[in-house]
Amino acid sequence: MPLRSGKVPRDAVRHPLFARYYARVSVHAETRLGMGRVRERLLGGLSGRVIEIGAGNGLNFAHYPGTVAEVVAIEPERRLRRLAVEAALRADVPVDVVPGAAEALPVKSEGFDAAVVSLVLCSVRDVPRALGELRRVLRPGGEVRFFEHGRGGGRVMTRTQHALDRTLWPVLNGGCHLSREPVRELRDAGFELGPYRRVMMPEQGPVLPTSYCVMGTAWRPGAGA
Repeated sequence: MPLRSGKVPRDAVRHPLFARYYARVSVHAETRLGMGRVRERLLGGLSGRVIEIGAGNGLNFAHYPGTVAEVVAIEPERRLRRLAVEAALRADVPVDVVPGAAEALPVKSEGFDAAVVSLVLCSVRDVPRALGELRRVLRPGGEVRFFEHGRGGGRVMTRTQHALDRTLWPVLNGGCHLSREPVRELRDAGFELGPYRRVMMPEQGPVLPTSYCVMGTAWRPGAGA
């Protein structure tokens, strides 16, 4: 269970304008860009207790299979968290939406069988610290399901991504960075990488700086590793 101190933490992240924009665009992307199918593939086969980092407006909740006993969904942004609570009420599995930041998860160590990170590592302020927290809260051998966008394309595209990261892109997009490398970051944090594959989003359409995505599985090493 999440730690209950009796006091709700202050909002760790405040992006009210971006939250409004994201809430609209993400719902549109479910069908028009195929994100609903991506969520089905990402979450299929999960079981036990799951922690979701950066749950946003809760669009993953409808796709968790019935084998999941509980989802603890961490969301730092107030408006998105409120929408996530509404989505949790409609979910087929128990979902507890909790305020908190990825770098300091308000839950006990080794309390979860699996973790989900979906389009969140791009905006985390301190990726190594956040992934260290993810390792802490997973049981030995616990599974990570990830779907993230990051660096990709040829030299011109990667230069464009870096240039946008150094200027207005993070300011306008809730702290998002385009040129991060989620697979390398997971490996550097000590996770064992399982199968993963590159995905273009949208699958058909214009190639954008945000198009280069990766979906896969990683594990916290077991007790004997």
